[in-house]
Amino acid sequence: MKSHVKAVVIGGGVVGCSVLYHLAKAGWTDIMLIERSELTSGSSWHAAGGFHTLNGDPNVAKLQAYTVQLYKEIEEISGQSCSLHLTGGVMMADTPERMDFLRLAHAKGRYLGMDTELITPSEAKAMFPLMDETNFVGAMWDPVEGHLDPSGTTIAYSKAAKKLGAEIVLRNRVVELTQEADGTWNVVTEQGTVKAEHVVNCGGLWAREIGRMVGVELPVLAMEHMYLLTEPMPEVEEFNKSTGREMIGVLDFKGEIYTRQERNGILLGTYEKACKPWSPVNTPWDFGHELLPPDLDRIAPSLEIGFKHFPGIEKAGIKQIINGPFTFALDGNPLVGPVQGLTNFWCACAVMAGFSQGGGVGLALSNWMVHGDPGFDVWGMDVARFGEWAGLRYTNAKVRENYSRRFSIRFPNEELPAARPAQTTPLYDTMLANNAVMGDSWGLETPLWFAPKGKEPKDIVSFHRSNDFGPIGEEVRATRERVGVTEIANFAKYEVSGPGAEEFLNRLMTNRMPKTGRIVLTPMINEFGKLIGDFTIAKAGEDRFMIWGSSAAQKYHMRWFEKHLPKDGSVRIHRFDQTLVGLSIAGPKSRDVLQKLVDVDISTKAFRFMDFREMAVGGAPCMVNRITYTGDLGYEIWMAPAYQRLVYKAIKDAGEEFGLVDFGMRALLSMRLEKNFPTWFRELRPIYGPFEGSMDRFIKLEKNDFIGREAAAKEHAEGPKLRRVSFIVDAADADVMGDEPIWAKVSKDYGTVEKPHGYGAPRFDDKGKEVRGSKAAEGASAVRGIVDGEWRVVGWVTSGGYAHYVRKSMAQGYVPAALAEDESAGLFEIEILGHRRPARINVEAPFDPNGEKMRT
Repeated sequence: MKSHVKAVVIGGGVVGCSVLYHLAKAGWTDIMLIERSELTSGSSWHAAGGFHTLNGDPNVAKLQAYTVQLYKEIEEISGQSCSLHLTGGVMMADTPERMDFLRLAHAKGRYLGMDTELITPSEAKAMFPLMDETNFVGAMWDPVEGHLDPSGTTIAYSKAAKKLGAEIVLRNRVVELTQEADGTWNVVTEQGTVKAEHVVNCGGLWAREIGRMVGVELPVLAMEHMYLLTEPMPEVEEFNKSTGREMIGVLDFKGEIYTRQERNGILLGTYEKACKPWSPVNTPWDFGHELLPPDLDRIAPSLEIGFKHFPGIEKAGIKQIINGPFTFALDGNPLVGPVQGLTNFWCACAVMAGFSQGGGVGLALSNWMVHGDPGFDVWGMDVARFGEWAGLRYTNAKVRENYSRRFSIRFPNEELPAARPAQTTPLYDTMLANNAVMGDSWGLETPLWFAPKGKEPKDIVSFHRSNDFGPIGEEVRATRERVGVTEIANFAKYEVSGPGAEEFLNRLMTNRMPKTGRIVLTPMINEFGKLIGDFTIAKAGEDRFMIWGSSAAQKYHMRWFEKHLPKDGSVRIHRFDQTLVGLSIAGPKSRDVLQKLVDVDISTKAFRFMDFREMAVGGAPCMVNRITYTGDLGYEIWMAPAYQRLVYKAIKDAGEEFGLVDFGMRALLSMRLEKNFPTWFRELRPIYGPFEGSMDRFIKLEKNDFIGREAAAKEHAEGPKLRRVSFIVDAADADVMGDEPIWAKVSKDYGTVEKPHGYGAPRFDDKGKEVRGSKAAEGASAVRGIVDGEWRVVGWVTSGGYAHYVRKSMAQGYVPAALAEDESAGLFEIEILGHRRPARINVEAPFDPNGEKMRT
């Protein structure tokens, strides 16, 4: 065993071996994987081995598509078979709501290049004759699904890595991790100590324990997961003989089960409601190639539905029941990337779907370590997406909830209840008393909308406009015409101070820093010229700046800030989190309300648009920004939590004569749509350049050599390939939710959509319904073909909804730059729940396009 290496990967499951392979492929050959037992000794060896490309996050789906493509490569390099079975698979819908979900998934696949197809239950039965098709209303076929040999695949990764120069050390547990002053890690093992520049936690079931070695409590929990294998079935053998192919994989939402052929029988697994955590506090180090006792009673409700839906399986004998632990994060996606607060400590864990995601995780992490950027938008997997509130008990509750809902539909307006409330402001009880429907905003309870008196404050979940539609409209109109107040504690808040503060921020941000008492809006980009932040910055005093940004990105941004801090101590950063809370008042009467609460002049000339001032509001010490996300006249008021109730009551009392109303986050987001304002992590993400994001006026290329300036200047000189645009959509009773394809009738292929595995344009009839292919039962994809002047997918929606004041359904998204200012009718359509709806680009904001109201 070497004593010094560039990187140590801890854990010999499929993810650890994938990371090792990708690091070696990227040129890091002085690397070592250390495994406490044998390869696949955790969850990998007893996995069902299924793989698929579909994921709720399209960016994760791209990495899953890469994973599937990778298997032939590692087979060729290693000489080890993965036993790949590319059978294809279907998702079965038993209700109209689940069919709507499949239509959304199918639409997402358009701009990802996925060849999915909506088919009938009878067509699905032809590929899996064990089902009773009368239980279903429809299905979605995906040809890029299948299964493989988990152990063989892991070995293939490891052999390929070793051929490229990597070292693997088995039967050698890591017992301690310490770090030297120069950043070097001491990886203390049972066989000695290895010094490494980088450490990667691929510990799987033991990832939590490895995190604890460096003082990190990772939000990960292992759950017991069961699947069963049947005895050989004559029906399976007959199907194989008569068709010459294997039965497909099937996912049944209602039964919460998945099933596929395994040899001459069937494998059937379930994500049951009565789920059970395994070792919720500590993972025993001596657990290895062993299984947990089966518990058929726990999965009996799912099996009962499964046998009804698939009667051909009910009479089959059970050969074996597999019950083993798998690790999950709170939302079911992996934890990948550098850990904030530590140097060169990386995570690649909680990869529940290791054989769908392992290759993509290895690629993204190796890019990140070697090149400084994952090369993809991996926010859905970033370890920084959870805050300190995601402790052990919170994690245990949320993972159980996520597991039990694995095959449940998540509606766009659905708020999940587990582990809530986790964080609350002093106004929490007041908001509930005001009939607020609360939402979870990065662990914080935040008012979403206010139900009318006498109505239950509860969302009716739906893909269509729901019971919040009317009340949100009232909140928007009252705010636009009079004045409204909303809580904004869910923003991120930072203070940057010290003699080097201004130089530091000028280096990080694309815009110039403001003068004392003034505010600027500014993006932040990485060295590759991609958007990684969007901030409001006020200069509060000499060498002191206040910064506001996205709450969900607090650890993500702190990681970047800390990486670039000068080593001379000239800059200090403080993250407030919930030690600073806020309220916003907006609307034409907002100045009248605030003037009653302060003892200074806040007239238009005395307190201008984009001014910052510290003043007493209602007697409480506050910081006030003359700016709001509504795009109207308004103010953000920030205070310590101890003063929030006082300030809120003062605002309510002062606003009564002006007809002040409470409004929630959904009304705020509706108002930002009619101003064409983007949102972070929807419109502004690390796959877009600042000019693609239409942030031109905030990019000061001449100001100094800020991070990413060279790449931004190149984008500006060459012209962006894409542009963020705003659409008005001729919607029916459903608005866009995000990730819908944008169609255009054009004669040129702009080549803007990444194509993971093929690309085509399905045909539609004159009513906007898709004409499906006739060979679905044989595994063929839909009818394809593009000719000049035909409709085709040219972009994708990032977010949208209903803009209540202008009474328009709106969407934002990205299209080829050459089309970005074409406001012609009949050029664009956006696909919503399986129907293509006419859409028109709206270059100017439909509300106050010249910004006169917010400057009044």
